[in-house]
Amino acid sequence: MTVHLHEKGLFAWGEWAEALSKELHKPGRVGDGRDYFDCWVAALSELLVSRGIADASVIFDLQQSWQRAAEATPHGQPIELANDPLR
Repeated sequence: MTVHLHEKGLFAWGEWAEALSKELHKPGRVGDGRDYFDCWVAALSELLVSRGIADASVIFDLQQSWQRAAEATPHGQPIELANDPLR
Protein backbone atom coordinates (compact mmCIF):
# COMPACT_ATOMS: atom_id res chain seq x y z
CA MET A 1 0.00 0.00 0.00
CA THR A 2 2.82 2.40 0.86
CA VAL A 3 4.56 1.84 -2.46
CA HIS A 4 1.28 2.26 -4.35
CA LEU A 5 0.50 5.56 -2.59
CA HIS A 6 4.00 6.78 -3.39
CA GLU A 7 3.64 5.73 -7.04
CA LYS A 8 0.35 7.66 -7.20
CA GLY A 9 2.27 10.78 -6.14
CA LEU A 10 0.79 11.24 -2.67
CA PHE A 11 4.27 11.61 -1.16
CA ALA A 12 7.90 11.44 -2.19
CA TRP A 13 9.92 8.37 -1.25
CA GLY A 14 12.28 10.56 0.76
CA GLU A 15 9.34 11.77 2.85
CA TRP A 16 8.36 8.18 3.50
CA ALA A 17 11.90 7.18 4.45
CA GLU A 18 12.13 10.12 6.86
CA ALA A 19 8.77 9.28 8.46
CA LEU A 20 9.73 5.62 8.91
CA SER A 21 13.16 6.49 10.30
CA LYS A 22 11.60 8.90 12.79
CA GLU A 23 9.20 6.19 13.94
CA LEU A 24 11.93 3.54 14.21
CA HIS A 25 14.03 5.80 16.42
CA LYS A 26 11.33 6.90 18.85
CA PRO A 27 12.06 6.19 22.51
CA GLY A 28 10.70 2.85 23.62
CA ARG A 29 11.17 1.04 20.31
CA VAL A 30 12.80 -2.35 20.83
CA GLY A 31 15.45 -1.92 18.14
CA ASP A 32 15.64 -5.59 17.19
CA GLY A 33 13.00 -5.48 14.47
CA ARG A 34 10.13 -7.04 16.42
CA ASP A 35 8.09 -3.85 16.13
CA TYR A 36 9.10 -2.97 12.56
CA PHE A 37 5.59 -3.57 11.18
CA ASP A 38 4.08 -1.41 13.93
CA CYS A 39 6.58 1.33 13.06
CA TRP A 40 5.70 1.01 9.37
CA VAL A 41 1.96 1.35 10.05
CA ALA A 42 2.48 4.25 12.46
CA ALA A 43 4.74 6.08 10.00
CA LEU A 44 2.30 5.63 7.12
CA SER A 45 -0.62 6.73 9.28
CA GLU A 46 1.23 9.82 10.48
CA LEU A 47 2.29 10.72 6.95
CA LEU A 48 -1.27 10.39 5.62
CA VAL A 49 -2.70 12.44 8.48
CA SER A 50 -0.05 15.16 8.31
CA ARG A 51 -0.63 15.56 4.57
CA GLY A 52 -4.40 15.74 5.02
CA ILE A 53 -4.96 12.54 3.05
CA ALA A 54 -6.65 10.66 5.88
CA ASP A 55 -8.20 11.42 9.25
CA ALA A 56 -6.57 9.91 12.34
CA SER A 57 -9.89 8.80 13.83
CA VAL A 58 -10.86 6.99 10.62
CA ILE A 59 -7.50 5.18 10.54
CA PHE A 60 -7.88 4.19 14.20
CA ASP A 61 -11.45 2.95 13.66
CA LEU A 62 -10.34 0.85 10.68
CA GLN A 63 -7.43 -0.62 12.65
CA GLN A 64 -9.84 -1.62 15.42
CA SER A 65 -12.30 -3.06 12.92
CA TRP A 66 -9.61 -5.17 11.24
CA GLN A 67 -8.47 -6.42 14.66
CA ARG A 68 -12.00 -7.49 15.58
CA ALA A 69 -12.42 -9.11 12.16
CA ALA A 70 -9.19 -11.07 12.65
CA GLU A 71 -10.29 -12.25 16.08
CA ALA A 72 -13.70 -13.34 14.73
CA THR A 73 -12.34 -15.20 11.70
CA PRO A 74 -11.92 -18.98 12.03
CA HIS A 75 -8.37 -20.27 11.68
CA GLY A 76 -7.39 -20.87 8.07
CA GLN A 77 -10.07 -18.60 6.65
CA PRO A 78 -9.38 -15.28 4.93
CA ILE A 79 -9.75 -12.25 7.16
CA GLU A 80 -12.38 -9.93 5.74
CA LEU A 81 -13.56 -6.65 7.15
CA ALA A 82 -17.11 -8.00 6.92
CA ASN A 83 -16.16 -10.44 9.72
CA ASP A 84 -16.02 -7.57 12.22
CA PRO A 85 -18.99 -8.31 14.49
CA LEU A 86 -19.51 -4.59 15.13
CA ARG A 87 -19.78 -3.63 11.44
